[in-house]
Amino acid sequence: MASLEVSRSPRRSRRELEVRSPRQNKYSVLLPTYNERENLPLIVWLLVKSFSESGINYEIIIIDDGSPDGTRDVAEQLEKIYGSDRILLRPREKKLGLGNYIIIMDADLSHHPKFIPEFIRKQKEGNFDIVSGTRYKGNGGVYGWDLKRKIISRGANFLTQILLRPGASDLTGSFRLYRKEVLEKLIEKCVSKGYVFQMEMIVRARQLNYTIGEVPISFVDRVYGESKLGGNEIVSFLKGLLTLFATT
Repeated sequence: MASLEVSRSPRRSRRELEVRSPRQNKYSVLLPTYNERENLPLIVWLLVKSFSESGINYEIIIIDDGSPDGTRDVAEQLEKIYGSDRILLRPREKKLGLGNYIIIMDADLSHHPKFIPEFIRKQKEGNFDIVSGTRYKGNGGVYGWDLKRKIISRGANFLTQILLRPGASDLTGSFRLYRKEVLEKLIEKCVSKGYVFQMEMIVRARQLNYTIGEVPISFVDRVYGESKLGGNEIVSFLKGLLTLFATT
């Protein structure tokens, strides 16, 4: 009788079912790594702790870019500790994972997993296609940077706001949650690399009429390792910004 009652109920859209049945959703966390041997065990532990306490179904996909410092060896040990159903090692060309939502974050501890439940709540409240962490709205902020780095970041974000008018407060951040199908579509459309890629993702999302929610986050400078932002990256960013301005 129960099956008959279910079959007679009106059909609901996929998004309605996702909102009403949050425990059925699975979240795939993508952790791109390069020389993150010291940071990787800590960020994975924090992720597992946050997801376990929140009762969220998850998998963590470590995407190592050929790190010479032994990051992959550490990732393999973590896979043994937490299980291959939770920790997966993938080269860059592999698929996004099994989750219907994808979370992309840095592995250097600058993005704290404690904000992920807020991302998920925000997504469900507004049924957003993308939820982006923002350092420049509400109680968001940056900690551990010197004045030069703060000026560069603020200046880059100011230029993007003036030239691209994206309707989002933090274009250069990389801590985001996406619907899987939305991320796949955006990857098809985006042509940029490096720091410009994050910016183009939001610009293309607006063009395609995807909805974007924001959650204020605290960005903390890395504890171990060195920043990968240098002069070449800044020049590439400016070139990419001008290209986006001319083509969007």
